Amino acid sequence: MQVFVTGGTGTIGSPVVAELLGHNHTVLALARSEESARALETAGAEVLRGTLADLDILRAGAARSDGVISLAFGRDYGTPEALAAGVAEESAALTALGEELIGSDRPIVAVSGTPWIPGRMSTEADPLPTDGPVGGRGRSVNALLALASQGVRSTAVRMPRTVHNEGKGGFAGLLTDTARRSGVSGYPGDGTQRWPAVHALDAAALFRLALESAEPGTAWHAVADEGDAVRDIATVIGRQLDLPVESVPQETFGPFGVIFAMDQPASSAHTRAVLGWRPTHAGLLDDLRNVRP
Repeated sequence: MQVFVTGGTGTIGSPVVAELLGHNHTVLALARSEESARALETAGAEVLRGTLADLDILRAGAARSDGVISLAFGRDYGTPEALAAGVAEESAALTALGEELIGSDRPIVAVSGTPWIPGRMSTEADPLPTDGPVGGRGRSVNALLALASQGVRSTAVRMPRTVHNEGKGGFAGLLTDTARRSGVSGYPGDGTQRWPAVHALDAAALFRLALESAEPGTAWHAVADEGDAVRDIATVIGRQLDLPVESVPQETFGPFGVIFAMDQPASSAHTRAVLGWRPTHAGLLDDLRNVRP
């Protein structure tokens, strides 16, 4: 099928484009810049120029395609205001893409985060949070999934806090960036809180599987590591950067601090059983050994 992809040059998007092309799909990809357009064309995708805010262009891309994978999100989330703006832009884009597909029985796969459930691992059956810093994402994804009743094969792949590749990406990547700036490999609280994680190449395979075969209105977990302790993550980063490892105030991590401090392990047992997804790439702690000073 021809698949319209937004966010096709990101940490997740680049492997998704390669995964689709490697499994006999064609890709029409949104590109906001000449650099992105060149990268996508080199990968073998057709380019549609525009940004996530260009709703008419998004609708046109969806209209030309047999399915959609929506991955794009604003690049600026260093402040609560910027994060809120990114969530609002993504919500409007999902609404436009979903409405274009009503009555077509074509698939659209959106991205969201695994929920956190006090006292246990979250599962695919748990609802997304609809309040807090990223609650708007939960509301927009829920609205997209509800379009299953209107002839849209809408699904969501829930990503863990860290999507990594060669030691980069996700919340662990933010810990690494903060460590480089501050001279300390820090973690909030006592560091026993757990983060799920997945290699970007394994996540890409799940997006393809969801696009090809997931039932309408369903959610799936791209979780390889069910929960790595944040202190262990910081310890590997500290070793790689030759920096001390210690607890730091959660405010050190800006708007993500409150999320960083949560214990949020997640399971993908249902996803593996139903879609046949099998992660095969390096786990987070091993992959972080690619971090260099």
